[in-house]
Amino acid sequence: MPKITVIGAGFVGATAAQRIAEKELGDVVLTDIVEGLPQGKALDLLEAGPLFGYDSKITGTNDYKDIEGSDVIVITAGIARKTGMTREDLLKINTKIITEVSQNIARYAPDSVVITVTNPLDIMTYVTLKTTGFEPGRVFGMSGVLDSGRFAAFIAMELGCSIRDINAMVLGGHGDTMVPLPRFTTVTGIPITELMTVSTIQRLVERTISGGAEIVNLLKTGSAFYAPSAAVTNMVEAVIKDTERIMPVCAYLDGEYGKKDIYLGVPVKLGKGGVKQVIELKLASDEKKALDRSAKAVMDGIASLKVVN
Repeated sequence: MPKITVIGAGFVGATAAQRIAEKELGDVVLTDIVEGLPQGKALDLLEAGPLFGYDSKITGTNDYKDIEGSDVIVITAGIARKTGMTREDLLKINTKIITEVSQNIARYAPDSVVITVTNPLDIMTYVTLKTTGFEPGRVFGMSGVLDSGRFAAFIAMELGCSIRDINAMVLGGHGDTMVPLPRFTTVTGIPITELMTVSTIQRLVERTISGGAEIVNLLKTGSAFYAPSAAVTNMVEAVIKDTERIMPVCAYLDGEYGKKDIYLGVPVKLGKGGVKQVIELKLASDEKKALDRSAKAVMDGIASLKVVN
């Protein structure tokens, strides 16, 4: 079976490990710096196997050496956003954490595909690339898959239709400057621009942009984990099964969309080995301006870190 490592055994990481095991995408290694935490959660998940009928092996560890031979690594390690905290507020602490994690990935799993989930996501994915020294296609982040899922959920609620019929598209940075694209968002092929008023669409766009903050405000002492773990599991499945699904992820751009040496949410073809192709959409002028603003916010964050190329 493929080997899939989840680094970080908090709510997102443990729930991702659960979803990956239940889909039998591979054997799972759950790792964390807190002694006993990954071991206890892994054992609990292993004991659920006979009840849910999955044969994936799940092990917990505090030792990075146990990630050796991983096909895919999911990084969820880091502190979560708290009420009143912007994604940029997370930069200093999470950069230190992601740098250490990435150094260990490069040491023990140099052939792996790496998916980042830690916020601020676009910048942390950039840090992961520069620290590991991997090919850009093997390092990418969750972003648009989650944001598009949120957009689709709000559309289904508004129209009273099945979520299965909705394909949503969200580009840009995973944060306040993300760019939901109504023109490329459809219900069984019908653009939502033909099904809703402009004001309704704008309301749903704004709710999507603040989707993570809405959950943080409701929970008071935590952040989202069900939808993020579902999003990253879909990405893991695309890589492990080489499905070549087209989905919006945080990908490295080298000239696409007029951007270089930056991670940004764009549609890609995802399969074995990671990002196989970045797909360039023909954006309208207002869409391009919004994406440019999003890219600038990411670039400013990267510049503030003084990451060495």
